[in-house]
Amino acid sequence: MPENPAADTPARVSLAEVTPPIALGPLDGRYRAAVAPLVDHLSEAALNRERIHVEVEWLITLCNGVPGVTDGPVVPGAPHLSDAEVAYLRRIPATFGADEIAELGAIERETVHDVKAVEYFVKRRLAAAPDALGSDTVLPGVGELVHFACTSEDVNNLSYALMVRGAVEQVWLPAATALADQLAGMAREHADVPMLSRTHGQPATPTTLGKELAVLAHRLRRQLRRVGSAEYLGKLNGATGTYGAHTVAVPGVDWPAVSKHFVEGLGLTWNPLTTQIESHDWQAELYSDVARFNRILHNLATDVWTYISLGFFTQIPVPGATGSSTMPHKVNPIRFENAEANLEISSALLDTLASTLVTSRLQRDLTDSTTQRNIGPAFGHSLLAIDNVRRGLKALAANADLMAADLDENWEVLGEPIQSAMRAASVAGVPGMENPYERLKDLTRGQRVDAARLREFVAGLGLPDDVAQRLADLTPAAYTGLASRLVADYLD
Repeated sequence: MPENPAADTPARVSLAEVTPPIALGPLDGRYRAAVAPLVDHLSEAALNRERIHVEVEWLITLCNGVPGVTDGPVVPGAPHLSDAEVAYLRRIPATFGADEIAELGAIERETVHDVKAVEYFVKRRLAAAPDALGSDTVLPGVGELVHFACTSEDVNNLSYALMVRGAVEQVWLPAATALADQLAGMAREHADVPMLSRTHGQPATPTTLGKELAVLAHRLRRQLRRVGSAEYLGKLNGATGTYGAHTVAVPGVDWPAVSKHFVEGLGLTWNPLTTQIESHDWQAELYSDVARFNRILHNLATDVWTYISLGFFTQIPVPGATGSSTMPHKVNPIRFENAEANLEISSALLDTLASTLVTSRLQRDLTDSTTQRNIGPAFGHSLLAIDNVRRGLKALAANADLMAADLDENWEVLGEPIQSAMRAASVAGVPGMENPYERLKDLTRGQRVDAARLREFVAGLGLPDDVAQRLADLTPAAYTGLASRLVADYLD
């Protein structure tokens, strides 16, 4: 054996040098397909595209004015942009693709400032406008209006608001809604399937499978309504939120009115009072709601996992798939386990975002800058979990026979309606109904009671004939109360 075995070990290829680059995290690697739609909204490239969009729209506003607020341009002397020039400007973010991403990256390596790089990128396009529009275009002459009176955060806060709104409304919310609808469909399908409840893990009052799924669907939908009504705030008011540069450079303009028009024109809610940064309270509110949705979905995943372990759900095998590397019989509930883990990661990130973003030292610090770059992973892990739960639910089949057998083995759960009927009879003046709870406790607690023993007990109580007959006819499977009706009447 060599004295130094490591000397005979071949040098490893550096994976960091492999091209195309290998993803460091699973969202851009193993799980890319499930979360790819978010790239169009929450990636670095998407951030830069929105920055360009904001810069372009601000330039158009400064040149073409605000109806009812300014007569003519916002900045005196600025030329009015033609429809063709406006269309040219708006094509800059619309056509932002691989070549433009590389060009902007090269500019940023020189500026070492991401927003300044965007400003220079837009100015390059203004200089190139004559090639597309002719030599008489005014665009090359308005370069100094790009980023006029703006601090970087004026552009960034609006860009993030647009990004998050797009990600939520176009990707996350449709996926989450589809999951809730799928679950609601299962609830209605199984609304009449009796199932033994388990409170504290012990046999309890029977319910139906559908009613229990309906509870979770109802909870998820409530959070979705909150997310769907979220506000996305934005501001454009300068370095410390005072419009200082605006009013010195161009006095006499109602700058708050211009700002409000501009922000609302982007489809956002205007925030009139800020420091250098938009306060991010809306983000904290949104992320808390999404995290709460995650946690309810986590509850669904753990409950379904438990129903699978009890045999109440069977999993439909995927042809060719392997459940265990050594136990051929297994079909593991991997979709729900994967979802649990990703929901926990997502919620942890969302909690951090919500707690960090609402605080900024004095008029500005940069903690929000790096924090907001993790919005994508936070939503990505949630979206991945949603995808897993949807696929997992699709592969389930309810085992009604096993649930019926489980109910038939737990007649003692009828102690609840019997003692309740005795209480009602006692109030009505029927003699011999003393201590109903205690008598049923002595009969059923910690022991199995079959149908015959329970019916014998009921027959000896001296209940009115109609009550005695009703209890004699009762079975655990029939003791589901209004479960089916609750699904029909209240699952929105």
